[in-house]
Amino acid sequence: MERDRDTAMAAIRSVYRITGRINTGSTLAETLQLIVDAVVDGTGFAVAVVNYLHPEGVYEAVALAGSEEAGETLLGARYPAAELDEYLERAEVWGQLRYLPHERHSTHIHSWVPDAVPGGDEVPEDERWHPLDALFAPLSAPSGELVGILGVDLPHDGRRPGPLQRELLEMLAAQAGIAINNANLVEALQRERRHLAASEEAFRLAFTGAGTGMCMLGLTGVSQARMSRVNPALCELLGRSEAELLELRIADVLHPDDLDLARLAFAAATTGKGTPVRDYEIRCVRGDGTVIWVSTTLSLVAGPPAFGILQVQDITGRKAAEADLVRRASRDPLTGLANRDALAPPLAAAIRRAHAGLGDSVLLFCDLDDFKVVNDTRGHDAGDAVLVAVAQRLCGLVRPGDTVARLGGDEFVVLAQDLAGTDAAALLDRVERAIAAPVVHDGHVLRVRASVGAAVIDATCQDAGAALRMADRAMYQVKGHRHTLGMTERVTAHGERSGAPGGIPLLWLAEP
Repeated sequence: MERDRDTAMAAIRSVYRITGRINTGSTLAETLQLIVDAVVDGTGFAVAVVNYLHPEGVYEAVALAGSEEAGETLLGARYPAAELDEYLERAEVWGQLRYLPHERHSTHIHSWVPDAVPGGDEVPEDERWHPLDALFAPLSAPSGELVGILGVDLPHDGRRPGPLQRELLEMLAAQAGIAINNANLVEALQRERRHLAASEEAFRLAFTGAGTGMCMLGLTGVSQARMSRVNPALCELLGRSEAELLELRIADVLHPDDLDLARLAFAAATTGKGTPVRDYEIRCVRGDGTVIWVSTTLSLVAGPPAFGILQVQDITGRKAAEADLVRRASRDPLTGLANRDALAPPLAAAIRRAHAGLGDSVLLFCDLDDFKVVNDTRGHDAGDAVLVAVAQRLCGLVRPGDTVARLGGDEFVVLAQDLAGTDAAALLDRVERAIAAPVVHDGHVLRVRASVGAAVIDATCQDAGAALRMADRAMYQVKGHRHTLGMTERVTAHGERSGAPGGIPLLWLAEP
């Protein structure tokens, strides 16, 4: 699970790094090359090519990274849009991606075939990437208009990409489409300026027609600055009319909790000698009250009077995807409970509270005694059903501020704050009884018992590891007495002293 969390976090960092890089191109050609370089650098594929869609309806392979041989074969190749689109209709749909397995390969489309794929026979055949396999990601502008197709080949591990790698490629493709659109707009603006001598009409066309939200604003600080001009994309993004936005201050559309961050960014832009503040992420409030995440770029235009041009892109979807990656990295995939990593912060907080004299907490360590019997006799599906049922029952026993976690296998932990000894003993009793209740699965009644050890987290507890060791040790004492005496003994460790004053009293119960 820790490895999965590290992988997810690395993916998030890769998205941040790649997104920032592909938006630094000053021309369309430079942007396209930055995109393929970023794909090869950050998504686990050795080769990437962008087929740019020209206005006349022809795709052209204009940028490639990762293989000189592939570049010699593909760069400059042109395909009628209808021909390539028909080819992609043969593909399997993987979310926003299109996967063409080697069985559907066609020689009608000019292509490059590698001599070998990494991994070779070490990769199982049903997972192996074939030299004729191909994976494509459509590149779309914010308006939804197709601007190109990204093709990738030769995954580094020699396997067909899994969900996380696909999701990373989808997120990058979305940002690449925006970057290409922006580069197109910039080049369109430059062409218009050359043709119309940088007239106001050229600016108006680029400003109004931009798929990215844009506004012109005064430089009187975030609290007082007003928008003097807005484009339709910004009106749509913020869910407000042009007239309404022109009546508002910038501060009026920002989330109240982000005003201080906005002031810092505004100050950096207005005192940075004209250097744009790029990709600053902040929350805005739409006209209907919906909160969205946006990425902004603020640039200064010399006066008199000087003014700023603010470009705004909606990144709410990307933020949600990143949050989901983090959530999945901190949760047990079977039960949805917190995992060991997610248990650490509330456990550390409980120790700090105890040391500050704000109240003791109780840590219950639960181990399912008969779980192996269920797995061996009824199968792993039945075992999973028991684990899910135990998780649900434990969640039903605790208060909103308490924590239930699965450490792995059949080990669960309950962290309950501000419990006196009697209340803690009662909770332990409820936990044992709840787990002992039968679980019905596939027509069979399944029963398990729990050995539960308790550790009181007080001022003598030094760290989270000590608390877990105390509760684990107490649990094994319970399990040992159960096996040797045929009885159930609840054992409590209080600090490092078993049975210390204030701990949960020792209770002896006959076996159920």
